[in-house]
Amino acid sequence: MSRKSAKFVCSECGATHSKWAGRCDSCGSWNTITEDTGLTDGPKGNSLGTSRGNRVELSSLDIEDTPAPRQTSGVAELDRVLGGGLVPASAILVGGDPGIGKSTLLLQAAAAFASNGNSAIYVSGEEAAAQIRMRASRLGLTKSPLKLASETNLRDILTTLDAERPALAIIDSIQTMWADHVASAPGSVSQVRAASHELVSFAKRRGVSIILVGHVTKEGQIAGPRVVEHMVDTVLYFEGERGHQFRILRAVKNRFGPADEIGVFEMTGRGLEEVANPSALFLSERGKPSPGSAVFAGVEGTRPVLAEIQALVAPTHLGTARRSVVGWDSGRLSMVLAVLEARFGISFADRDVYLNVAGGLRISEPAADLAVAAALVSARQDHALPADTVFFGELSLSGALRPTAQAGARLRESAKLGFQSAIAPKGIKTTDGNSLDIHTVADLGAFMEKCFGKIDR
Repeated sequence: MSRKSAKFVCSECGATHSKWAGRCDSCGSWNTITEDTGLTDGPKGNSLGTSRGNRVELSSLDIEDTPAPRQTSGVAELDRVLGGGLVPASAILVGGDPGIGKSTLLLQAAAAFASNGNSAIYVSGEEAAAQIRMRASRLGLTKSPLKLASETNLRDILTTLDAERPALAIIDSIQTMWADHVASAPGSVSQVRAASHELVSFAKRRGVSIILVGHVTKEGQIAGPRVVEHMVDTVLYFEGERGHQFRILRAVKNRFGPADEIGVFEMTGRGLEEVANPSALFLSERGKPSPGSAVFAGVEGTRPVLAEIQALVAPTHLGTARRSVVGWDSGRLSMVLAVLEARFGISFADRDVYLNVAGGLRISEPAADLAVAAALVSARQDHALPADTVFFGELSLSGALRPTAQAGARLRESAKLGFQSAIAPKGIKTTDGNSLDIHTVADLGAFMEKCFGKIDR
């Protein structure tokens, strides 16, 4: 039998090597490569070790399990994103840019959770307890029975949580935790992986809900190994622009509720305040109708959200026209511009194009194609669209418009905010009792003829 080849792994970046070396070729760190022994081969077919394991108990699919009970956190928008509240023994990962408000949000949620008669512990590896009290005083949370700790030693933290048995524990942040059985610095791949595994395992064994705070990289991904996102039950991202007061809490993974659900907050002097009607807030600063402005009726998770799409088209003085996008996919913008030129002869090659989603919201659904096309043509033709009209529809490469899901929810939200008409693709499914004047179009050409008439190409 051939000898199993050894594998060497860098404890700093996780890269694998065929042999030991003093310096890792991937991250450049010195003395971080160690041999990964893996699972040893056992005798006579027992490949998981020298001793036999215990037999796993199997069950059938027809057993009726009771739904997981939930506890409200005291912050309605957070409960909405989680799917109705905290599930006991669940592990939640919250990521976001530095200074976006992650610690503020979780401190407010933990204080509200503790004020409802539940035990909660906030463990910070980045701030001293006195600093957390100062922030709590500014937020008006000093009367909450929330317990604080400032510690980075994972063994001491787990011992404390095992003795206290809180209903909720917040670890801020996972990159600062240090596991003494791993020979690498805090924040490294191996440390983050080991600390996350121990905390998630503790949550499942002891029935404690744990929220882990994670830093993000410049690409917007949570720093550390991606396996951490697979370990936890829910992954939330806290988004927002520094220049806007709005913050979006978005679920990208949720084992106990819908993914892509969002919660909207407004940053104020007394912390984060919940926004019950985000559509009205995103459209509150709209003025009189102007060229390049179109209202998109979108859906984030199960919540309909209306947002203003703003476009500016100007002659370019450079050899290559600029394309600048905020809040939308730049590749999607290139596709819409290509369809307008190839199918309808409307060229933007000699013009700079700037596209913005007002309010700091990020839109990812393809149903925004029609609103973006409407804003672009409106800006190019210097022709304002009706202020009481909303747009939604997915654009195909042939120029046809495809129906989108949850059209009824989009139209109901639009009517609730005072809009009078909607332009949407043919074949959408609507509900009865809708007060909007709905105009359906088959393709982008019919839409432009209806809104702009003859276009100067």
